[in-house]
Amino acid sequence: MIRVLIADDEPLITAGIRTVLESDSGIEVVAEAADGRTAVERALAHRVDVAVLDLNMPELDGLSAVRELAGVPVVILTAFGIEPNVRRAIRQQVAGFVLKNCTPDELIRAVRAAHAGEAYLSPQVTRLVLDMVSPDDTDRRDTAAARLAVLSPREAEVLQLIAEGLSNAEIGTRVHMSEATIKTYVSRILSKLDCTNRVQAALLARDGLG
Repeated sequence: MIRVLIADDEPLITAGIRTVLESDSGIEVVAEAADGRTAVERALAHRVDVAVLDLNMPELDGLSAVRELAGVPVVILTAFGIEPNVRRAIRQQVAGFVLKNCTPDELIRAVRAAHAGEAYLSPQVTRLVLDMVSPDDTDRRDTAAARLAVLSPREAEVLQLIAEGLSNAEIGTRVHMSEATIKTYVSRILSKLDCTNRVQAALLARDGLG
């Protein structure tokens, strides 16, 4: 059972997040908070496995709370995926950064990924990251191309769509496959490329696939 804390200063949002997460039989919401300071205290007191924090909260914002959570994986949930927030999130190595317009399944995936020691960013956030990082030199492109050579043509096609910021469902529609099949492809691609998340793979694709 994954023990989760939810922190958001809007009670209706908190209730909705709880409903979504507890629809998964492997997730239990054990604590809630309406501000960042209380979130830190309750997360540590309840020894949670994952903390889902709103970005903008009283007392202490979500990203500032990350520094005080003593290694607890944090998923940032926000209505705003603007560039400075993404930069701060990446710098502080949050486990997930998800927009509030995500699907219930995406939020559950983010929490499960965080618990597994992986990173999860919404497809929209992946697009922002790609826009933030400028193209690199020829040597890096050659290195990326060599790493990508282990992929099959279909895997390379799926990776290119990941790099475009598409979700698994959108990729499935594009290549006429089920979302479950695409999930399998994504896992295989990350394993082959030794990447821990979609953003790392997408950056490789941009450098190596052109």
